[in-house]
Order: sequence, then structure tokens, then C-alpha cells
Amino acid sequence: MFLSMNWIEDFVDLSGLDRLALIQKISLSTAEVENEIFFKGSDLSGVVVAEIVSVENHPDSKKLHLLKVDAGDGKLTDVVCGAPNVRVGMKTAFAKVGAQLGDITIAPRPLAGFESFGMCCSEAEIGMSDDHSGIIDITEDVPNGTDIKDVYPINDIVFEVDNKSLTNRPDLWSHYGFAREFAALAGRELKPIPVEDLSAYDSLKKVDLKIEDTLCKRYSCMQVENITRTVSPAIMRIRLHYCGLRAINFLADLTNYLMLEIGQPMHAFDSRKVEKIRIKRFDTPFTFTTLDGVERNIDENTLMICSDNTPVAIAGIMGGLDSEIVEDTTTLTLESATFDAVSIRKSTVRLAHRTDASIRYEKCLDPEMTTLAIARFINLLKKYNPDAQVVSALTDEYPVKYDTVTLSFDKKFVDRYTGIEIANDAIVKTLTDLGFEVTLEGDNFTVVVPSWRATKDVTIKADIIEEITRIYGYDNFDINTAKAPLYPVRAEAVKTNEDRIKDILVKAFKLHELHSYVWAYNDELKDLGIEIEENVRLANATNPNIETLRNSIIPTQLCQVKSNSGFAPDFGIFEIGRVIKGLDEKNLCIEKKNLAITLFSKTKDIKTLYLELRDILGVLARDIKHTEFSFKAKETTHAYEHPVNLYALSIDGKDIGTMGIVHPAVMKKIDKKANVVFAELDMDAFTEAKTDALTYDEPSKFPAMTYDLSVELPAGLFFDALSSAWKEEGKELLKSVKIVDTYDTDTVHSITVRFEFSSSERTLSGEEIGAIMDKVMANMETLGVTLRTQ
Repeated sequence: MFLSMNWIEDFVDLSGLDRLALIQKISLSTAEVENEIFFKGSDLSGVVVAEIVSVENHPDSKKLHLLKVDAGDGKLTDVVCGAPNVRVGMKTAFAKVGAQLGDITIAPRPLAGFESFGMCCSEAEIGMSDDHSGIIDITEDVPNGTDIKDVYPINDIVFEVDNKSLTNRPDLWSHYGFAREFAALAGRELKPIPVEDLSAYDSLKKVDLKIEDTLCKRYSCMQVENITRTVSPAIMRIRLHYCGLRAINFLADLTNYLMLEIGQPMHAFDSRKVEKIRIKRFDTPFTFTTLDGVERNIDENTLMICSDNTPVAIAGIMGGLDSEIVEDTTTLTLESATFDAVSIRKSTVRLAHRTDASIRYEKCLDPEMTTLAIARFINLLKKYNPDAQVVSALTDEYPVKYDTVTLSFDKKFVDRYTGIEIANDAIVKTLTDLGFEVTLEGDNFTVVVPSWRATKDVTIKADIIEEITRIYGYDNFDINTAKAPLYPVRAEAVKTNEDRIKDILVKAFKLHELHSYVWAYNDELKDLGIEIEENVRLANATNPNIETLRNSIIPTQLCQVKSNSGFAPDFGIFEIGRVIKGLDEKNLCIEKKNLAITLFSKTKDIKTLYLELRDILGVLARDIKHTEFSFKAKETTHAYEHPVNLYALSIDGKDIGTMGIVHPAVMKKIDKKANVVFAELDMDAFTEAKTDALTYDEPSKFPAMTYDLSVELPAGLFFDALSSAWKEEGKELLKSVKIVDTYDTDTVHSITVRFEFSSSERTLSGEEIGAIMDKVMANMETLGVTLRTQ
């Protein structure tokens, strides 16, 4: 939001003070001021008031005119001008030879065969507004040669405040709110806003008004007629332009001016088109055309302003095209209202349309401002359009009021929170300057929070401490070491496991950790041939590419792999992130935290890469759970999964996740020469799985004995099932079993299993081990396993 120091100084006298230093104080105490300060008018010089003495048409141009102007220097100056509104006797802004307009220096120059010694300027050319339709028509009675800066308030300091820092301060969405802050910081008096006494019109007929929905907290209105002015005064156009708004017409500009001045959005309806004002919602959806000419879909949750049953505006967002102020409008109905902040916010999201008004309404505006805004509007209207007449009494409905917030505390409370000694008088003055009502009895304070701070900002005693200290100045605090007890906090098991998993994957396996958003990227997945799976969707999503929330991280990682496939021949990525598994019985998202791992390689065959992923998962299970994953074949449930070698991972019979190969069709679109494998674990299930106790065995001083057995396995038999052949044999002597080799053909699947035997009491004999292995072989035969003969 842009703020004008000239405008602020309408309400607080800052003469004799360093304005840049004050702006810096605002940044430290109130709201973040952006780095760039704009010194409006500093790059403008040599522009004066000049009178057009004669006008001749250019002999060779239909647009150009040959002028003689009197710039107050005792001579007439020849000027070539193409403005359509030139006329004899007109006074305008004239840039003399040597004048500076931004980066442009005015010099004599030939134009269409005639020498031009200066330039007649439009408002846009001297930075007053963006109007370049013609040269400035100066109606003020000022002598020729007067510096244009003495006629119009062009010199100004404009600064920008970061809107995010104003979210909890609805009172700061205005110049008057910031004037209050400047007054408190500078120790100067805040001037009251000049207003009209609306009680003078109490005898007039009221407007037919009825609030039919509690989403409208207050609605005030008044009718005015005989409005003849169409163009806003220069000071208004300049200030609107400096603050980023475009001048439209007098009435539209006046409502915008009031919004920037006191923070209250207003709307003016053409009274010919608005009679019985009703504020309500409709039971059925319909379309409505707003002031910008866009037809918008209105649902049953959107609050509307109506003329009886005909909608004329979307409450708090934008007026309707059919009731707008037009050139021949002379009678208006002025609206000043407050609405439920949450309702306005939701409506702007549904409509995908935010306005300057809705941004303010979303911040919980003070309902007490509605009548103040109307009184200020009438004051300015009569100032600039004296013939305007008020034709109705103030009509005001106020069904929803905020409670008065009163806070009590003592001096010790302030001292304890601040850690410094601030005098009672300083506390009272600070709070009073900010608009709080303060009662002091001894060291006990009772503070009544002003209405503009009580809607959601100042609600507890700690908020009062913030008000005191920020005006006192955080830079004035003595630096002292705080004394407070520190207690150790045990990290949750899920967080501990996450940290250990990240350490293992990064340090041991050199994987890259990535972070992604929780939605499924429609366009990117479409490029991979992966259809978005039906899941929870964002209501009123402004971007259809991110409309659906993901139920797995793997598709996201496949998109990431594709975008990084050209940077390295081999790499692995992982993420511990959120997925959504539908809705629960309360219609809330079921959030799960998953670990996803994806390996990409252009140099390794699919088997090597797959077993590498298996080993990574094995390390995670052994290091963290002191056990092994069990693998069980499963059916595909996602389009990106290869139907072969897709396994469910489990611990003690409880499913933990999935491991598999990317479907060839998807893999081909990632990279035709690459292999890609993936795994995804449920972190909550992994954490809840039983962690086996660690046991330690003393190394035997007797030699160990190994026994290798090469066997052929029947189709569908996995190593996990094969282990039943030796689980009950030689329990005390059999120390480990592992696969040391594999051999595969189209018809044969063979593995070599190494058995290691050891005893802590004696040296084992071949006969003893042979007897155990005979039993193992007999058990294998019952599973259809045979010795490999070649």
C-alpha cells in the first residue's frame, strides 16, 4: 500500500521533523516499509502557468496547432502542440526551454517545419495522473509564470508498506490510521477528521433499508442529489495517482479517496436504479455482471446488496454494472457498511476476484467507521460541489456489535514483560496517543480498547505491552540476559525416525532430499502419461493444474526425475512429505506422512537398480527397527506401477509400504535409456511397528564353518517362504543365512545360499553340520526345491 506524506500531514503537524527518520521509525514500530522511498516532483522543474494567446491550425497537419503562449516572462513564445483541447485564453502547464520532466530536458526543436520553444503538458507528462488525453486546463486564478508546484501539491514523499505486515491491523489500511501512528511517535497532536454534522438531516425521510442476513454487521446509507461536478479536483487526482489508483469521475474518485483516507470502503449507487435496499443471500445460484463487465457466478453463500429482490452489488467486493454511476447521474445512494470478514474472504476466493475494498473487509473493519465515512463524504462533497443537496436522513442498521474490550493490569506486569522501567506517565501518554482510554489508580491501569483496535487486534494484556514497547522504541531497550528455566524436551518418535532416515539416505547412499507441494501437477503428469487419480480437490481452485491433492508422492517424484534427468546419469531422490487419503467422517482430509524414494540410472540394469533400492530399505529397517522387511507380491493400484516385481513391505505382518519398478510406458517418457525404481513407506506405520531389542553375542574362539547350497526354486516361491526350511534346524549353531549368488534362465531360477555355523564351546565337525543340512534339504524338498545339478 502506498502512502502520501502530504495526505498524512493533513491530520498531524510534522513541521520541523525529519520525515525520512519518522518513516524509518514506522518501519521499526508499526509496519514494514519497503526500501524505496519516492520523492514525487523532485524530477520536475521549469514548468510554469502559461496562457494561450493565439491558436492557428498547422498548414500541413490536421492534429497540430501553432500556439503563442504567455509564460509571464514579458514575451510570447512559439509552441507547436498536438493536444485536441487547446483554445485561446486557456491557461495550462508550460515546460519552458531548459525544463526538466523526469529524464527529459526541454530544448528548442523543429516540429513539422516549425520551431517549438517549449511544451504544453498533460497531467501524465508532469506526473499528476495518468491522463494524457489533452493538456492541463488550469481553472485557478493564478498569474502567468507561477511555478506549477505552487498551484498543485506535486511535491510529495510517498512510501510503500508491505501489506502482509498490516494483516492484523485493519486501522492501518488508511492514511488516518498511519497519521495516528506518526502522531504517537512524534509526540504531536492528531487532528480530527473534518466531517459534516449528519444530525442536521434527521428530519428528512429515511432510505428504505433492511438487513436480512447477519453476515452484514452494519449498513449505513444516505441519499444526495443535484451533483453537477464530474471531474475530481486536482489534489484528489494527484493523491489517488500517487497511491496507485486511477481517477475515473468525481463520485467514484470520492469513494476511493475516502477508502484511502480513513480505510472504509464505500459505494455509490445511481438512486434511479436502487430503491428498497435489502442485504441478503439467495437460495439458488445465478449470474451477475459486475462493474468491470465480467459475468460472475453467484452461489447461495455469497452476500448480495439488492434493490428489493434485484441484486445490484456483491457485498464488500464490487458493484453491479446496471447500478453504476454514469455521466448523467445527479442523485446517488451512498453505501457505507461492514460485513463478516470470513464471508468476504471466502466469496473472493470462490469468485477468484479480489478488490481494494474486499482486501480491507477481510481484515475485520471497525463498524463504527460507517457513519464517520458518510459524514466525511458529505463534507468533501459540499466542499467541491456546493450545490449538492442531502435528501435523506442517515439510515443506519447495526445488528451485530463487537463487545467493548477492557483490560486491567498493574505496573509490575509491564515491568516484568518489558524488563525495563517505563514511567506511569509515559505509559498513559503512549496509550492515550494511540486512542486508548486509560484510567490510572496508583500503579493499576484500566484500559478501554478503541473500536478500531478491538475487532481482532488488541484482546489480551500482552497486546498492551506490545503497544507500549513499540512506541517506546525497541532500540531504546537495555540489553540484558534473560533468566528463565530451560527444560529438555524429548523429541517425538516420528521426528526422531525422520531425522535418522534422512541421515542414512544422505550420508550412506548420497540421495538428494527434495520438498514439494501437496497437490498433483496435472500438466506435468499428463506429459508422463499418468492420469490424475480421483481424490480430494481444492474448492474454487484458481489454477486447474493444482486442483487435485495427491494420494502418493511417487508421481511428484517422477516429474522431478524427468526435469532433472539431463543433469546426471545416476541419482536418487527422497522426500518425507504429506499425502491425502480421502476424507474422514467429519469431512476433513485424512493426512498421512510418507517417505518416498526414487532411483534413476542410465548405467545400471533394472535388476541391479532394484536390488540397490531393496538394500537401502533393508538398512533403514535394520538400523532403526533392528529387523528386516518382509516382501509380498501385490497387485498394481496406480498407473505408474509395473505389474511385475511390485511388492508390499511389512514388519511383523503389518503393511508398511510398497516397492516397485516404474511402468515401462512411463519410464520411456522420462528417458528412453534409463531405469527407474521407487518405494513409498507410511511413516506413521513404520514408527508404530515393533522395534526389536538389540542382542549382543560374544565372538566364538572356535572356527566357524560355512556350507553353500545351490538350489532351483519353483515359480512363485520367495526367499522369505524358503527360510521356513531351516528356522527350526540347528538353532544354536546356525548363525546366519544369506544369498551369495543367483542364476536365471527362461526356465530356471536358481540361488546359492550360504549357511554359517559356529559354536562358542567347541569346534564343529563335518558330520554334525551335514546332519543339519540333510534335514534342511528334506524340508526344502517339501517346498518343491531341488538341488541344482549343473
